[in-house]
Amino acid sequence: MIVKNPKFEISAVGPKQYPKNNLPEIVLVGKSNVGKSSFINTMINRKKLARTSSTPGKTRQINFYNIDDFFYFVDLPGYGYSKMSKKEQEQVGKFIENYLLKREQISLIIFLIDIRHSPTANDRLMYNYIISSGLPCMILANKADKIAVTKVTDVVNSLQKELNPIGDIPTFPFSSERKIYKDDVWNFIDEHLEIKHPKN
Repeated sequence: MIVKNPKFEISAVGPKQYPKNNLPEIVLVGKSNVGKSSFINTMINRKKLARTSSTPGKTRQINFYNIDDFFYFVDLPGYGYSKMSKKEQEQVGKFIENYLLKREQISLIIFLIDIRHSPTANDRLMYNYIISSGLPCMILANKADKIAVTKVTDVVNSLQKELNPIGDIPTFPFSSERKIYKDDVWNFIDEHLEIKHPKN
């Protein structure tokens, strides 16, 4: 997909602020600092549209990025950041739960995990929640540039077996540094946009 005019549209804290145009939404879920904003910037070939931070837990709202008036990338708040207060963690949990439970425009959930580590307890909780929701999902093993190229396939397969042993959810490697994985991810996204928003 060639993206021509992506734009940040709104940071929302509740349904009243969500976009009202019914465009399909590709939703990014993952722990704090797993690289959701960098993923968006890489996919649309921009450096700073999605605001990145080296400080985990910075995103406390739901950020909607309008991609050529065709669909949204939706960046949910990261979870599992230990320096958040209990109240903040509960608030973030409610943001995520309410959105995933009630938002009819969701076409696909992209669940990001760090390719270097086994899924955390919070990752497993979120994965189980996504599965129970019945929403379409793909697993993205991010930060693939942190390991040798020759090891990526084996590590992705290992993560797939650990998190999704029945193999019904596809797992892709990804890296904002190595662009070689981008086309496969776009192809999978395109399939779900076609289902939600068929071309004439």
